[in-house]
Amino acid sequence: MSEIAIKVRGLGKKYYLGEKLPQRSLTGSLKTAARFPWQLARSMLTGEELDKRAEFWALKDVSFEVKQGEMLGIIGRNGAGKSTLLKVLSRITTPTEGEVEMFGRVGCLLEVGTGFHPELTGRENIFLNGSLLGMLNVEIKKRFDEIVDFSGISKFLDTPVKFYSSGMYTRLAFSVAAHLNPEILIVDEVLAVGDAEFQKKCLGKMNSIAQSGRTVIFVSHNMQAVKNLCQKGIWLDKGALASVGDMAEVANEYMNSNTRFVGNVVFTEKLPGDDKAVLHAVRMKDASGKIITETQINQPFAIEMEFELLAGGMKVAPNLHIKDAFGNYICVTSDSLLDKDCVKKQDAGKYKATCHFPANLLNAGTYYIGAALTGIEPLHVHFYEQDIVFISVHDPIEGVPTRSAGYVGEIPGAFRPLLNWDLSKD
Repeated sequence: MSEIAIKVRGLGKKYYLGEKLPQRSLTGSLKTAARFPWQLARSMLTGEELDKRAEFWALKDVSFEVKQGEMLGIIGRNGAGKSTLLKVLSRITTPTEGEVEMFGRVGCLLEVGTGFHPELTGRENIFLNGSLLGMLNVEIKKRFDEIVDFSGISKFLDTPVKFYSSGMYTRLAFSVAAHLNPEILIVDEVLAVGDAEFQKKCLGKMNSIAQSGRTVIFVSHNMQAVKNLCQKGIWLDKGALASVGDMAEVANEYMNSNTRFVGNVVFTEKLPGDDKAVLHAVRMKDASGKIITETQINQPFAIEMEFELLAGGMKVAPNLHIKDAFGNYICVTSDSLLDKDCVKKQDAGKYKATCHFPANLLNAGTYYIGAALTGIEPLHVHFYEQDIVFISVHDPIEGVPTRSAGYVGEIPGAFRPLLNWDLSKD
């Protein structure tokens, strides 16, 4: 058997927007002749399609290969062509151009309800779906209990699936697709419908499928899940391949594609805040006080907040919220840790708060920093501006930003501190 599970070459899928084009039939030709006589004549003589402006390429010149046992993550914005690609791979949609070779039986979960008949019960749909995958009844019966147990909907097995919630539908659909032993499993973002516990089960099941030598294609907007699960990644942008390679690197390229590193944000018109406190500016500075947008792991830096108290006699605590490139919280830091006893009442006026980050703290990557001001007694958030300063932390050895937030070669994690070690021989 070939080591390649999926081979895609020059794949393209074209749709038409707006008015439906006339069909190549006598009726269609007569209708077109009455409305567009000269366009029809040119089309029939040259073979051109009418109204080129209505063409839309959902996929264009896409080529890649997936090996057996490999987990491929496909990412991209809404409308990038991810679902179209999966429908072509699943043979639901025929491509306009190019070739797709699939080596093995394919199980897919693209949309809630795909492959299920709403009038049939859950039990009947298990057998229907298995038959569509090419399974014999004896094979389906052999795995029936395992499918039902994984789905967790045994009480509703003899209820028509049209009465299922979207979560129940997804549970059963994924369980069928994953347990009928397809050589290639294709899973779309539909897993987001399930609850957190079931999503965790699904991710674990997909991982075990890949470890058993079968192939998994996973589409999701959850960058952390894609990074953790997949070794290889594809980034689709406007129907074309923007990047192919290591999943962590591709994911970070995608996340940073619209990131403009900003080390100095000044609010001049609508100031964030309320009638008691407003934010004027947030800046990133180096040890000398120079405004910067990037630093190195072994260099200290500071984040400075300028805010104004419009009313006196308040106890307030400035704090920073730090996230990685994938939106995961790294930490929240405050000058008081919201300890009301260590905060004094402040007078009205302008203030400057500076948070100092020591060298060798953050790992290489991209970070988003938000600024907030919290009132104490009573507890109240006067403003919280999320992700307003984008900074890049470099590896001091390479001197360039890494391609994955918190990922440098084989050194993962958000933090990379130099800690003291004691080594002794017993």
